[in-house]
Amino acid sequence: MTATATVPTAIDTLLTKAKDRTAVFGIVGLGYVGLPLAMEIVRAGYRVLGFDVNPRVVDSLSGGRSHIQDVPAAAVADAVKATRFSATADLARLKEPDVISISVPTPLSKTKDPDVSYVLAATESVKRALRKGQLVVLESTTYPGTTRELMLPALESTGLKVGEDFFLAFSPERVDPGNERFNTRNTPKVVGGITPACLKVAMALYQPAIDTLVPVSSPEAAELVKILENTFRSVNIGLVNEMAIVCDKLGVDVWEVIEAAATKPFGFMKFTPGPGVGGHCIPLDPHYLAWKMRTLNYKTRFIELAGELNAEMPEFWVGKVVDALNEQSKAVRGSRVLLIGVAYKKNIDDIRESPALDVIRLLQQRGAQVSYHDPHVPTLKEDSIALTSVPLNADILRDADCVMIITDHSSVDYQLVKRHARATVDTRHVLPREDRGGRA
Repeated sequence: MTATATVPTAIDTLLTKAKDRTAVFGIVGLGYVGLPLAMEIVRAGYRVLGFDVNPRVVDSLSGGRSHIQDVPAAAVADAVKATRFSATADLARLKEPDVISISVPTPLSKTKDPDVSYVLAATESVKRALRKGQLVVLESTTYPGTTRELMLPALESTGLKVGEDFFLAFSPERVDPGNERFNTRNTPKVVGGITPACLKVAMALYQPAIDTLVPVSSPEAAELVKILENTFRSVNIGLVNEMAIVCDKLGVDVWEVIEAAATKPFGFMKFTPGPGVGGHCIPLDPHYLAWKMRTLNYKTRFIELAGELNAEMPEFWVGKVVDALNEQSKAVRGSRVLLIGVAYKKNIDDIRESPALDVIRLLQQRGAQVSYHDPHVPTLKEDSIALTSVPLNADILRDADCVMIITDHSSVDYQLVKRHARATVDTRHVLPREDRGGRA
């Protein structure tokens, strides 16, 4: 009697490919999230095929150049040379990878509703190429239910069955641009699968590239983890921003209060005020949850209040510029205001949702002549704003009627600012108290 050979199942095949590193990863979206992830997966021994709809990004990466500050060009060049990484704009090639990780933007509409058009477009491309034995992972931040309610029906319409023929999971990105301590590899990665088999496959395939994986029971739980993390930050930043206004009205130094409160060894976590919040996460993520809950007839009051407070901070700090100019008997109209830093946080080149953009618009609307210096952002083109970074020297500083510190980049010579600026408004507490405009 002849024995019948056992045909490996889709899950068995993927687990084997994870073990011997023969799985091919496809990364859809090669930006701040996708490219660092691609490099870590390459370092783990896999081969990566990167997808991006921007031909300039594809051409740059194919030439061994990096467009992301946190990813050295040498890492890209080495990966390309070793044929471990290649980039393409041809989405028909999505049938080639064993794992498809989707890291596309999820912005908000003008009405603060989630715009999942990029996720839907990526899902449609995956659907057209989907074959048996693939794992699809959504990494883009979105509202709870996106993976199951939007992606799953589209992918199962191919006739393939989730958990048997293909696998689907959500694993939120936790990238913190410019963070020198935590990166893609050593930041714990949350994973939630549609089925237990989906979770098992995702965990096995990501494990060689990520130090710590955190499994949760469902994609909805994983989706909500990311939103909770950034809502927590948004609410606490909103609290200290309001405290900055309170302290200003009371004539108390908010930074002194925060530093003293932070000496308590329990029950207090230090957050600091600033000109607002920026980046792709904190200003946007809480709105995903607020929108989802509105569909369930529930108003997320804390979340929406924090968002309102943070959105009002550019106006508060522009008011401080007005005060500083008044002390020189100058009107805002016609005054020269120099901004130091336009990136949304220190030591990076990312201007997404930066409060500096609102500050510039508010100052220009009042008739100010605005210029900026940012060593990480040589040009600034956003909607109606078109500026080029100016050098930071004694003449530039003396020529400005007011210098406003928006982003506390480490490479800026703040002593130079202290010596030569006529008036300063320091939103980041990088100058001594007596050199900052106002009391906040």
